[in-house]
Amino acid sequence: MGAIRQRSVTSGGIGFGVVLAIVISWTVNKSILWAIIHGFFGWFYVIYYLLQY
Repeated sequence: MGAIRQRSVTSGGIGFGVVLAIVISWTVNKSILWAIIHGFFGWFYVIYYLLQY
């Protein structure tokens, strides 16, 4: 049962990173194409954004 709980938390964290990257990208660029690209990179884009700004 512990493995199932850990698995859902991990996939939830990955999903949150993608959504966060898309929201930040849309706020900054107002471009669907860039939002999709940044969503693909997920947490990498979020960390990059935090370091840059």
